[in-house]
Amino acid sequence: MIEKQNRRLDFLNVFPFLIVPVLIYNLLALFSADPAPGSTTPALIATLRADAFTLPMLSGATLGLNWGDMLLLLAIIFLLVEVVKATRTGSSSIVNHMLSFAVFIVCVVEFLTLPSFASSTFFLLTMIVLLDAMAGMAVSIVSARRDFDVDGQPHG
Repeated sequence: MIEKQNRRLDFLNVFPFLIVPVLIYNLLALFSADPAPGSTTPALIATLRADAFTLPMLSGATLGLNWGDMLLLLAIIFLLVEVVKATRTGSSSIVNHMLSFAVFIVCVVEFLTLPSFASSTFFLLTMIVLLDAMAGMAVSIVSARRDFDVDGQPHG
C-alpha cells in the first residue's frame, strides 16, 4: 500500500503539468474544422477568440474572457504548481525539468510549423512552458546550492 502511494507521488513529481493545457490546445487543433473558404485563418483561432463568459464588474464595465484566456489561466495555475514542485531536490525533479524542456521544444516546433498554432494564445502558452523549464532549473540549482556548506560538504 505504501509502495503504491510512493509510486503515485513519484509520478506526480515527475509529470510536467503544463502538458495538460498544451494537450488541450492540440486536441482543439486536431478536431477543429478547416478554414472557411477564402480565409487563411484557421477555425481554431475563431474558437479561441469566442467568449467563454462575461462578468459584470462593480465599475459598470463587463469583463469578457474568451476560451484562449481560460486556457492561459489554466496554464498559469499549473505554472504555480510546477514552481512549487521545483523546490524539491532529487532525481524526480531532474526528470521533471527534462520533460518540461521537452514540452517546450514540442511547443516551439508546433508554433513554427503548424498554421493552427500560430496564435497569440499558443505563443503565450509556449512562453509559460519556457518559464516553467527555466524557473524549475533555477530553483533547483539554488535549492541544491543551499544544501551544501561553503566547503562543499552536504548539510547534516
